[in-house]
Amino acid sequence: MGTNSDDADAAGRLRQADLDADAAARGGLYALLARAFEHPDEAFYEALADADLREQVESLVERTPLSVPVESLDTDDDFDTLCARYNDVFVLGYAEYEDRTDGSLSTDEPPVPLYESAYRPNASWNDVNLDLARAYDYYGLQPDESDREHHDHLRLQLEFAGYLARREAAFDGDDDAIARFDFLDRHLRILVEGVVERTRDEPNTGAYGQFAELLDAFTAADRRDLAARLDGGPP
Repeated sequence: MGTNSDDADAAGRLRQADLDADAAARGGLYALLARAFEHPDEAFYEALADADLREQVESLVERTPLSVPVESLDTDDDFDTLCARYNDVFVLGYAEYEDRTDGSLSTDEPPVPLYESAYRPNASWNDVNLDLARAYDYYGLQPDESDREHHDHLRLQLEFAGYLARREAAFDGDDDAIARFDFLDRHLRILVEGVVERTRDEPNTGAYGQFAELLDAFTAADRRDLAARLDGGPP
C-alpha cells in the first residue's frame, strides 16, 4: 500500500528511541502477517523453513504485553509445494460480480477467500470496499498502482492496521489507537473470523493453518487490549 502522507514521512525520520516499542512491535506483526497472506516467494519460504520467521514473530510478541501463543510456525513443504498449497487454499476458484452496485455475485470461490465481502452477506461488495477506500484515503493511502487487489483484501487491511500501529508508535497519541480499534471492529476482525473458520474446515492447509491461528490470536488480543485501554470494553 502506497502513501502520499506527510505524517508517514515524518514518522520514518524519527529515531528508534522516540518510538513506542509496544505499538511499533504490533505494527511489525501486522506487516509480517500481511506478508504471510500474499503469494510466497523464495525469501519468505526460506525464512519460514529455517525458523527465522518464527523467531521474528516471537521477538515481536515479547515486546508487547499481549498473550499470543506461537505454538508452531514452520513447514515441511518444499517451495513449489508451499506455493501450490497457497493457490489451493486462497486462489483457486472463480467469482464474478454481476452488478457492483448491489453486490450480486456469481461465484465458484476458493475454499478460503481473502476478501471481507465474501463474509458479509448482508452488505454489498460496493459498500464494503467504498468504506475501506474512504478509510485509506483519509490517511493519504492507496493501493500501489501495480496492485490489482480490491480494498477489502486481507493483505491490504493488515497493512493498514500496521500503518495505524506505527503512527501510534511515532506520535504517541490515542487517535491512532482509537482508529485501529474501530477498524478492527468494523472490518478486520470480521474478515479474520471468516478466514479462520474456513481454514479450520479445510484439510491440508499446512503452514497457512498456522498463520490463520496466529492471525486470529493476535488481532483478537490487540482488540481486547485496545478496548481495555480505551475504556471500550472488557479486558
